[in-house]
Order: sequence, then C-alpha cells, then structure tokens
Amino acid sequence: MDSAKETQEKLRGPARALRDEIPDVFRAYGELSRAAMADGELSDLTKEFAALAIAIVKQCDGCIVAHVRNLVRLGATRHQVAELCGVAIMMDGGPGTVWGPRSLAAYDELVAERSTDGSSLNK
Repeated sequence: MDSAKETQEKLRGPARALRDEIPDVFRAYGELSRAAMADGELSDLTKEFAALAIAIVKQCDGCIVAHVRNLVRLGATRHQVAELCGVAIMMDGGPGTVWGPRSLAAYDELVAERSTDGSSLNK
C-alpha cells in the first residue's frame, strides 16, 4: 500500500469520475453510510473499529485510510488500533499480517500529519 496520502490522492480522481457517471449510486451509498454510522447503541469509535476490521480483511487500502482517518479524529490510540489489527489477524490469518501493519502505518502517518500541520484530517 502507498502512504495514506498517496492512496487518497490516487483514488480521488477515479472516484470522482465514477461518481459523475453514476451519481444516484453514490448518493444512495452516502445515505447508507450515514445511516449505518448514525448515533445509536454503538459508539462512533466502536463503529469505526468494526469498519477498519472489515477493511483489513477485505484488503481495501482506500477503506483502511478512510477509517483510520476517522479513528484519529475520534481520538483512538495507537495501541487500540494495534489491538484491532490483532483481532483482524485472528479472523483473517496470513493476509491480516500484511494489511494489519498497513493500517497501523496509516495511523502513524495520519497522526504525524495532524501533529505537524494542525490539520483536521478533512481532506
């Protein structure tokens, strides 16, 4: 996986082009996402950890970056992300040992970026 920033940059243009072609699908997906992540019995942090675990198992670099970015915004610690990676490894086996470390590296990168430029990670 590229760095978190490189992954975001590589996916931004193609995602916009596809969204322009099928806006109703992207609009519906956005509504589904907002509904799934809305306030409820599970905390925002719990929902983002679940999403990251699935992203690791599905081996989706764009999803990993998106959900790690959200976890950083929500104040997740590095060790919490590492423990989540351990659960993903347990559930996914060998591939989890590749995608889990990529998730932790994305966490480190995004926290460092936030620390150095004071950004809100809204990119």
